[in-house]
Amino acid sequence: MHATAFLHDELTLWHGGGEYALTMPVGGLVKPGGGLPESPESKRRLVNLLRVTGLMEALALQSAPPAPREDLLRVHPAAYLDRFKALSDAGGGELGPRAPFLKGGYEIAALSAGLATEALRQVLRGQVRRAYALSRPPGHHALPDLPNGFCLLANIAVAIRAVRAGGLARRIAVVDWDVHHGNGTEAIFLDDPDCLTISLHQERNYPLDTGGADVRGARGSNLNIPLPPGTGHASYLEAFERIVLPALRRFEPEAIVIACGYDASAMDPLGRMMLGAESFGAMTALLVEAAEQLCQGRLVAVHEGGYSEAHVPFCGHAVVAGLAGSPIAAPDPLGATIRARQPAPLWINHLSAYLRDLAQTFEV
Repeated sequence: MHATAFLHDELTLWHGGGEYALTMPVGGLVKPGGGLPESPESKRRLVNLLRVTGLMEALALQSAPPAPREDLLRVHPAAYLDRFKALSDAGGGELGPRAPFLKGGYEIAALSAGLATEALRQVLRGQVRRAYALSRPPGHHALPDLPNGFCLLANIAVAIRAVRAGGLARRIAVVDWDVHHGNGTEAIFLDDPDCLTISLHQERNYPLDTGGADVRGARGSNLNIPLPPGTGHASYLEAFERIVLPALRRFEPEAIVIACGYDASAMDPLGRMMLGAESFGAMTALLVEAAEQLCQGRLVAVHEGGYSEAHVPFCGHAVVAGLAGSPIAAPDPLGATIRARQPAPLWINHLSAYLRDLAQTFEV
């Protein structure tokens, strides 16, 4: 039996975002071309890289059915789903900021949520030990009644509430290392003491008005770790050791879900952080170990952001190899450059003091 599942469906790569140039709507002085940075190419290249290296052979490759309306309604109100479906059927449009879609966008978003749900369900049922859901469109910015930041449905929240409804688990932890604050996941579970939400993100990137460390939620079950631009490998790992891992140990989850964005890559156009594939592999290893210690190894990664088409596949390969416990590697072709550009020791020491103080405020 494969120890790790990889859930993917080609149809999710057919989601389109309409007429944008980077994040600007085309028109006036904004020249057409390029489209949204949230494109299918980085995901397709990740799948291809997994096949070329042979790592895909170590995975249980599968698809999943779309999340049914019943599952979606546990997170999103009927009025929102009806508006989304009607606009999707009519040819597409935009129901929230920076979250456009074309005809059929509703069905593709439901499929994306279904991949995340099936990944978590299989891990909790013991069918596989770990799983990776290549969900697209992403989900961690989606509010119950407002899509934003390329996210149309809250994939991880839909998955968590579906497995709860099925009696498979109650206490789930979400570790979000996307460079942007996971405001949607936070908002949905803010008053839920049975869901620990942790977000490591570049401070005041997107959204500008969320992600502060003072937002704690029910019984302190929400932890935001805003990091300054330029944060690198050593400081991310220190944040894990000082804050993330102790919080997981205190919470004692039944499963851990990674909101797995790759836009903290040093090569990403929408972030200003300094991580390479090595960093994503190291963070994965820490969470694999934590899951083994705390929740029988139950660990799921759900794909979120990441907009460097050339670099995302190598970062993703490192994560998937870590989940699978495989020695098959895809060496980061930019690794040496990224290591040479890491912050100076004085800056790392400054961040260390900040993380120490932040960890003290989070202790309960």
